[in-house]
Amino acid sequence: MPEVPDAGAVVDAAVEECAGELIALRRDLHAHPELSWREIRTTALVESWLGRHGWRVTQLPRTGLVAEIGETGPVVALRADLDALPVPDLTDDPWSSTVEGVTHACGHDVHTAALVGAAVALGSVHDRGLLPGRVRLLFQPAEEVMPGGALSLIEQGALADVERIFGLHCDPSLDVGKVGLREGPMTGAADHLEVTLSGSGGHTSRPHLTEDLTYALAKVVTELPAILSRRLDPRAGVSVVWGIVEAGSAHNVIPATGRIGGTVRMLDAVAWSEAEKLVPVLVEQIVAPYGVVAQVDYQRGVPPVVNDVESIVLLGHAVERVVGTRGHVPTQQSLGGEDFGWYLDRVAGAMGRLGTRTPGGPVYDLHQGNLQVDERAVAIGAKVLAHAGVAALARPADR
Repeated sequence: MPEVPDAGAVVDAAVEECAGELIALRRDLHAHPELSWREIRTTALVESWLGRHGWRVTQLPRTGLVAEIGETGPVVALRADLDALPVPDLTDDPWSSTVEGVTHACGHDVHTAALVGAAVALGSVHDRGLLPGRVRLLFQPAEEVMPGGALSLIEQGALADVERIFGLHCDPSLDVGKVGLREGPMTGAADHLEVTLSGSGGHTSRPHLTEDLTYALAKVVTELPAILSRRLDPRAGVSVVWGIVEAGSAHNVIPATGRIGGTVRMLDAVAWSEAEKLVPVLVEQIVAPYGVVAQVDYQRGVPPVVNDVESIVLLGHAVERVVGTRGHVPTQQSLGGEDFGWYLDRVAGAMGRLGTRTPGGPVYDLHQGNLQVDERAVAIGAKVLAHAGVAALARPADR
C-alpha cells in the first residue's frame, strides 16, 4: 500500500519541483524593480502565478494583492513586500536592474519569489485535502516608505480573522541555510524628526543683539539625544541620530533660519508612544534661553517588530524541518525600521531573518546597490513560510 504523504512532504516536493522557476521569477523581479506604490508589473506577475495554483486573489486599490486558499477554519497570514529602492544597481549580473536608479537593494525580490513558492506548495497541500484551515497571503506594496504599506492593507481588512502572521527578511550577513530568530523586540520603531529654528539674524560680532540661532541649533543637536535617553526608559534603547544640519552661508553672519533632520528609534512600544509628545516639549526647553522660535515636525513611522514567543517556536520548528537544527540561529536586535511591526501590533506573529550570504563570500549590507544574494535562499524561504503556515493551522489551541 503506497505511503500517504503528510503536508510537510507535499510542501518540500512542490517547492523543489518549481525551485528553478522561482529563481527565474526572482531574477525577473530584480531586472524590473518598481518603487513604492508603483509595483504594477510586480503585482501582475504574482497574480499570474497565484491564479494557476487555486488561490482566490483580491487586487488592492493601488498596487499589491491579498490571496486566500482554504474554505473554513482558522486563518494564518504570510507576508512579502514588493517594492524596490531609489538606489542604482552596482552589480554586473545578467539580471541586474533595467530601471535607471532603482534596484532591489533590500531583497524584496527574494521575499516575493519565496512567498510565491510557498503559495505553490500550499496550493498542493490544499489540493490533497491536507490544509487544516485557511492561509492568506499579503503581497504588500510600499514597505520602504513611512508609515509603510502595511497600514493600507490593515485598513482594507487584510488581517480580518487572522490568528497569526509570519514573514521573512533577507539578511546578507547570515549564511544561506541559516535563519535568524529572536523572541521579543527584533527591530526598532523608526520616526522622522525635523526641527526648524527661526530668529531675526545678525552679525557674529553682536550675538547679544540678536538670537544666536546656530548656537541654539547646535544645542538641540547635542542635548536632545541626551535628554531623551533620560526621560524615556533606558531599556527602550532610544537613539536620535541627525542626518541633516543646515544653517547659514557666511562666516560672519548669524542666520535667521536653520534646520536639522534625523530619526528617532527605539525598541519599546510604550516608549515609542511617549516620544511623539515629549520631543517638542524638550526642544522648546532647550532653545528657550536663546530667544529663537522652534517648529517641530515629528512624523511617526513604524512600530518595533516584537516577535510573539509561541510564533517564534512555530517558526523555529519550520526552520529546523527545512535546514536542520543548525540552521536555526539567534539573531541580534536592530534599530532599523520594518512596517511588519504594524501587523504584530494587532495579531500574534513573528519575522525571521533569512540568510542570503554565500558561505565564505563577501558580506553585503542592505540598501546598497552592490547587494547580491545566494539564490538558494528563495527555496529555503518558500519552504519555511509554508511549513510555518501549516504548523500554525494545525497547532492545538483555545480558539
